[in-house]
Amino acid sequence: MPMKPLFLIVAYLVSVTLPLILSAWVGGPPRQLHQELASGLGILAFSMILMEFILSGRFKAISNGVGMDVTMRFHQIMARTALVFALLHPFLYQGTPSGGQRPWDPTRQLTLTTDFYALSTGIAAYLLLPGLVLLAIGRTQLGYRYETWRLLHGVGALLIAVLLLHHTVYAGRYGSQPVMTWVWLAMTGVAVGSLLIVYLLVPLLKKARPWRVASVVQLTPKQWEVTVRPGGHSGLDYKAGQFAWLNVGHSAFSMKENPFSICSAPAAGPELSFMIKELGDFTRTVGQIKAGTVAYIDGPYGNLSVDSRVEPGVALIAGGVGLAPLLGILRQMRLTSDSRKVKLIYGNRIIDQIAYREELGIDGAVFALSEPPDTWHGETGFIDGALIDQVFSEVEFGEWVFVMCGPSIMMDSVEEHLINRGVPSHRILSERFYYD
Repeated sequence: MPMKPLFLIVAYLVSVTLPLILSAWVGGPPRQLHQELASGLGILAFSMILMEFILSGRFKAISNGVGMDVTMRFHQIMARTALVFALLHPFLYQGTPSGGQRPWDPTRQLTLTTDFYALSTGIAAYLLLPGLVLLAIGRTQLGYRYETWRLLHGVGALLIAVLLLHHTVYAGRYGSQPVMTWVWLAMTGVAVGSLLIVYLLVPLLKKARPWRVASVVQLTPKQWEVTVRPGGHSGLDYKAGQFAWLNVGHSAFSMKENPFSICSAPAAGPELSFMIKELGDFTRTVGQIKAGTVAYIDGPYGNLSVDSRVEPGVALIAGGVGLAPLLGILRQMRLTSDSRKVKLIYGNRIIDQIAYREELGIDGAVFALSEPPDTWHGETGFIDGALIDQVFSEVEFGEWVFVMCGPSIMMDSVEEHLINRGVPSHRILSERFYYD
């Protein structure tokens, strides 16, 4: 069951600050302010890094509760904040006597260790952490395979956590206290356990519930629809607009899985359809997939759903392959004879990129091309404020829920315009798969 946002915020704050509070409780006599601040930043950085394992987006109770956009953006912000804390941590010890007795010695000498064994793991983590964050930020620009990045990111994060555990317990004034040692061991155990759940337990469950490719249909020169059917089980319980991780033709334990929005509707039956654009890695080979190929599904994820919404109308705004989850919503509304009004704007660069044109035309979709041919009779240009104002009325701005998915630049522009038109944030739903 998805958790409520407020509960998740409180749980995060408690988890991150608990080691800091306990350290202050069990620690020795106070030191100079800059020394205590240095220790505090180090403690916060470590606890935040451990919590990053939980904010990976692969736990439905979290990502489905607050939305994948919020989860991943928070994951990014906290990772960068932890990096800043970690980088500042050692410099604030300047001017502190070193050598001699450890800070946790019974004599309570307020000194720092010069034991390289205790410091080495902290130095290693200090060097690795910036690289891990920078590689995540620049993943798209660097152009290496998604599966490769995912493996390096997971292994790197695990290595940093283990290094910091050793450094905190053996070099830290507070981490050496028995109570704090057990706290750090428990928190690190939870972080490592989350990886075991994602990479061992979930694959075991998926292996027991295989799928088979039913069909692969080319929609446009670079876009495909892949449909899978459950192999001996009831299928997936999902809501229109959600997404799942799809693994085709590989072991259930393989890292070769990618997130794709489900473009089929729950009311259509147990088969799942995914709209996939050729961008690289696995997507380049979609057209070569044969019917009957084994597949595994991990999902559903995301909360881009209008099932429980009470607004009288649904505005769908899609750019490119961002049509996929909105198509699922549109199909579900059609199959269930949903009484709410619905309008769809679908933007692309060229005419050959328009998918499901005939199906969407039945629903009165508004098509827009930024590079239209001379024979084009639809809307021209990007999806912008002018087009939004042309399609939607003042009443619809005031009452409808707006759902969008597509390129970040489009969604940023549309969201800003909607807010300027008075649409409150709780009536704007969006989903992104790319983050800066």
